[in-house]
Amino acid sequence: QVQLVESGGGLVQPGGSLRLSCAASGFTVSSYAMSWYRQAPGKERELVAVITSAGGSTSYANSVKGRFTISRDNAKNTVYLQMNSLNPKDTAVYYCHRHGPGGPWGQGTPVTVSS
Repeated sequence: QVQLVESGGGLVQPGGSLRLSCAASGFTVSSYAMSWYRQAPGKERELVAVITSAGGSTSYANSVKGRFTISRDNAKNTVYLQMNSLNPKDTAVYYCHRHGPGGPWGQGTPVTVSS
């Protein structure tokens, strides 16, 4: 059964950091491009970061470039999103996705940046 389970979200103060995890089952994350999306209240879901399968190249939305880092641990079959210098505009539900049409989605983990 293909499944993605996110964790690591929560409440953090502006300027703080969080690391999100996405544990995959039913497939091998290193064989696919993987991505993180987010959806803020009242807004459309937006792509945050992607890591490719071969070579592990990464790309980021301009709004998070230099602050967020996507990575994966092949031994744990897990993808991560390290988020630093968080600000209130980063408040959203964050979703892990096996990148591409028809790819599975996780259930999402909420991140709230507030003082």
